[in-house]
Amino acid sequence: MAGLSRIRPGFRRTETDDATTSVQTVPLDSIATDQKQPATTSAEDAATNDSIAEALTKLPIQNAQRGVQDVEAVTLTWSKQSLIAIFILMWLLYFVNAFQSSILYNLVPFATSSFETHSLLTVIYIVSNAMSAAVYIPLAKMLDIWGRAEGFLLMIAFATLGLILMAAGTGLSTFCAAQVFYSIGFGGMIYSIDVITADASKLKNRGLAYAFTSSPYMITAFAGPKASDDFYYNISWRWGFGCFSIILPFVAAPLYFVLKINLRKAQKQGLLLREKSGRTLVQNVWYYIQEFDAAGVFLFASGLTVFLLPFTLADTAPHGWSTGYIIAMIVVGFVTLVLFGLYETYLAKAPFLNVNLLANRTVVGACLLDVTYQISYYCWASYFTSFLQVVNNLSLAEAGYVASTFDVVSGFVLLFVGILIRKTGYFKWLLFVAVPLYILAQGLMIYFRRPNQGVGYLVMCQVLISIGGAIFIIVQQVAVLAAADHQHVAAVLALLYVVGNVGGAVGNTISGTIWTNTFYKALERHVPNVSLTELEDIYNSLDVQLSYAVGSPERRGIQEAYGYAQTRMLAAGTGIMGLSLVWMFVIKNINVARIEQVRGTVF
Repeated sequence: MAGLSRIRPGFRRTETDDATTSVQTVPLDSIATDQKQPATTSAEDAATNDSIAEALTKLPIQNAQRGVQDVEAVTLTWSKQSLIAIFILMWLLYFVNAFQSSILYNLVPFATSSFETHSLLTVIYIVSNAMSAAVYIPLAKMLDIWGRAEGFLLMIAFATLGLILMAAGTGLSTFCAAQVFYSIGFGGMIYSIDVITADASKLKNRGLAYAFTSSPYMITAFAGPKASDDFYYNISWRWGFGCFSIILPFVAAPLYFVLKINLRKAQKQGLLLREKSGRTLVQNVWYYIQEFDAAGVFLFASGLTVFLLPFTLADTAPHGWSTGYIIAMIVVGFVTLVLFGLYETYLAKAPFLNVNLLANRTVVGACLLDVTYQISYYCWASYFTSFLQVVNNLSLAEAGYVASTFDVVSGFVLLFVGILIRKTGYFKWLLFVAVPLYILAQGLMIYFRRPNQGVGYLVMCQVLISIGGAIFIIVQQVAVLAAADHQHVAAVLALLYVVGNVGGAVGNTISGTIWTNTFYKALERHVPNVSLTELEDIYNSLDVQLSYAVGSPERRGIQEAYGYAQTRMLAAGTGIMGLSLVWMFVIKNINVARIEQVRGTVF
């Protein structure tokens, strides 16, 4: 524990030349005491103090970083029409994200199959999750130091670039790199929107605000799978990605301009005054490299990726786990993660993970719940649509509908949960319903996720999982935000996103490890009369799996192999999810109705 004292405080004020200085709007002669004037009465003192307090409530927080002061100045000056416009624009961006993510989820298995790497599907998710996890803390600092609009714009650029590269990809390596840009961009965009939503809503209404912005998933749950089917069979899976590289910038631009226009309005009203930093270009570059903890980001992302990938790749290596590069990757990844911890503890000027955040019981509990939930979910989710098409003989669109059950059900549940939190002021009690329900539903899928089981039972399990998962999503966000003040909204949300993406990477690692160690061997046992080359093709391509006629011995053998692998994935996920029965007791029972976190014209 002695090392903790060496960790710098997690929440530091920026240097004087990087903070935004607010213009004093209260005349100094109205608040200063002149020794030559007669002493004022206590009533006059009280009136003067009240006027000062009232004036200060009309100013942004004086010791906050630039981005926080900017957004407070905006909410203090904008109109209700601007507030409504912001929520509508955020809803539209969530709609675009929901639509493209549904199409992506359904088309990626076919994209990887076109490269004959369907069984390496989880490799893409491991790399993208690890890289995304490393970006959220620097992005939080960007939103706090540069501003909400600037960070949002950068993420739109990353997302657009990722979509272009995915549409043009010619191999797994290119596609994997494109997925990294895509994941960073869209994940960062949604994170930025969530931060802006927190800036523009009261804490007691925060769950309802998040439910509103997330509601487009109810629409795209049906439109996405159908569009995926049309893209793949009538146009091209590449255009399923490419079209959104055109749509996204046009939908995102209005939100950026609304934020900037209202910020300019606040500046004209004298709420903000910019001061030059006085640094040279080289000094500026070095300052932001330190402030955004570039070295920590690199060590964390590379270490996590290199450490996790061997668990998926080992089965395809020439000598399995004893292959030289598999051993080297595990050792190098572990050492890099250790170096990351040492660097953050002793050398980082602005640590990647702050001890102040980790010292809060509610933040710790919510993060542990999130990472457990994400690991459990991604133990089985990556191959779900492939399973539905091969084992349950559903079309691409029909498989997408079943997989989108979560989006439909959770959309309604999120609104209901948001209303309950607003009415009661509490959120913890909802976990006592959600956690047991989720574990029960995932446990039931162990039995139903195998051949010769009705699709209706899978949908039933998906509905129950959707109810529990929707409650997790809202409660985790509200919990970490209730434990922080407005200055640290971006930081606590970033921490939640970090652990969630790490959980996704770990879950996909477990899924990939189980898949590579069970599916191929099960194919050897159950698929008769095929050559070794044909067996490799079946293992690596969803198209080849679907090419065998329904009811044929080969198709039945492939179905048995899927069932064998999937039940083990689900068993692992259910066992891990049992830890959440402990984490829900760690979170404090905070009354969000009594906390005033934001000011101005907010929801």
